[in-house]
Amino acid sequence: MRRTALATVLAAGLAGAMFLTACGGSSGGNADPGTVVFWDTSGPNEHPVFKRLAEQCATEGGYRVQVEQVAFDQARNNYKNAAQGGQGPDVFRAEVAWVAELAKNGLIMDLSQTNLAHDTADYLEVPLSSTRYEGKTYGIPQVTDALALFYNKKTLADSGVEPPKTWDEVKDIAPKLGGTKALFLNNDGYYALPFLYGEGGDLLDTQNKKITVNAEQAVQGVRTAKELLDAGAANTALDRTNSYANMQAAFTSGETAMVINGPWAVADYLRGDAFKDDPDNLGIALVPGPAEGKSSSPVGGHNYVIRQGTGAKDAAQQFIRCMSSSESQVTVAKELGLLPTRKSALEHPEVKAQPVVAAFAPVLERAHARPWIPEGGQLFDPLNIAYSDVLSGKKDARTALDEVARIYKEQIITGYAQG
Repeated sequence: MRRTALATVLAAGLAGAMFLTACGGSSGGNADPGTVVFWDTSGPNEHPVFKRLAEQCATEGGYRVQVEQVAFDQARNNYKNAAQGGQGPDVFRAEVAWVAELAKNGLIMDLSQTNLAHDTADYLEVPLSSTRYEGKTYGIPQVTDALALFYNKKTLADSGVEPPKTWDEVKDIAPKLGGTKALFLNNDGYYALPFLYGEGGDLLDTQNKKITVNAEQAVQGVRTAKELLDAGAANTALDRTNSYANMQAAFTSGETAMVINGPWAVADYLRGDAFKDDPDNLGIALVPGPAEGKSSSPVGGHNYVIRQGTGAKDAAQQFIRCMSSSESQVTVAKELGLLPTRKSALEHPEVKAQPVVAAFAPVLERAHARPWIPEGGQLFDPLNIAYSDVLSGKKDARTALDEVARIYKEQIITGYAQG
């Protein structure tokens, strides 16, 4: 998940799986080369599995591991503050958007000359691309994710409709699904990306160093989202703080027929009234697009990185090799429904039979890489405001995205040209 832009809603309860109640992690440095301190940023649904795997890896490898669960919305800043003083964990579970920033600031180890970076043929290319900065490798992919359309099978079947493949189809079937109860749109900027990408737009053209967030394709994408609301085919929250929580509550209760979300949300959905007695009632499909075959989704996920200057460098590499192995990824996929980053894990018979992974396989095929630049984590704060303003009717798409482009140029990526 592109969790960087979701810090605000994380505090309010991102996907249940991100209700992080653990402390911020210890800041002290580790002086023992035989002990790996691992900061795990996963939530309560995921952490027990990662902790168990970490302890198994340590036992098998002959070193010790200290696993600390760190609140996701605090992890990036806590890590930066600690690492700048030579403190913090030996291994950190970093969101994909953080890697380039941490690498540029010299806070994570260059893995290019290690065996970890020389054995990458088994990894999916898009998640692997998030580990690179200026031609060097700084991380190893742990899990990947993308956005899909979740739907209530019974609601759609009882209404005599199929999961929509285009935004026009959403409008067409909405009256049968209760109008605005057909689809809930989270007004966070990350959830605007399928609309932008589907139209062929993007936030940036990193190859040519251009700002494209206000190009016509991107503007049309955001307009499409607003048009769903205007047509009475979707609903959204009135503010940004509670949007995600409201969306989750509406879908798990059965009030809303469809939402757009990622695999991290499945555990919460299956505890909801609409699905807890019938897990098969939860449907997963491609996010609709402007036309059939135009579905697209942003890539999210997490990577393992090693703190620059750690005294447990060798043990940390051994730890990551085990935690990112195909065997470990198969375990994570089977037990949690999270998406592997290794091709061999995706092809494992038990993983292919896992319903969530199987449903997301075609989603990953259409996934769109995000800008893997040091400023990538900063791109969403202004987009969050703009997207919310458009959906609420405060601003039109052109005005809102022109303002985002101006902020990008003046405050975030000053070296980029206007597209």
